Amino acid sequence: MSAYWISLYVEVTDEAKLKKYAELAGPALTGAGGTFLARGTPRATYEAGQTTRSVLIRFDSVEAAQAAHDSPAYQEALAALDGGAVRDLRIVPGID
Repeated sequence: MSAYWISLYVEVTDEAKLKKYAELAGPALTGAGGTFLARGTPRATYEAGQTTRSVLIRFDSVEAAQAAHDSPAYQEALAALDGGAVRDLRIVPGID
């Protein structure tokens, strides 16, 4: 069953750290089987929606997404982020 990695950026506190994170995280996540489906600031929000950066990545399974998160390459990206953003990150099973 597919899975979706959803990152919502609550607050960006250091753009330089976020840029370095993105340079490392993109290849780490695609190398672990992730496919970026959406990334950026919402064009429209409803209800309690906030206009914060959002990222949606598809993986083949919850286990694959978790393994990508725990991989040395992604951990290096997280170390580069080093408090440069407050995020809400979740992995949600898909409906197959």
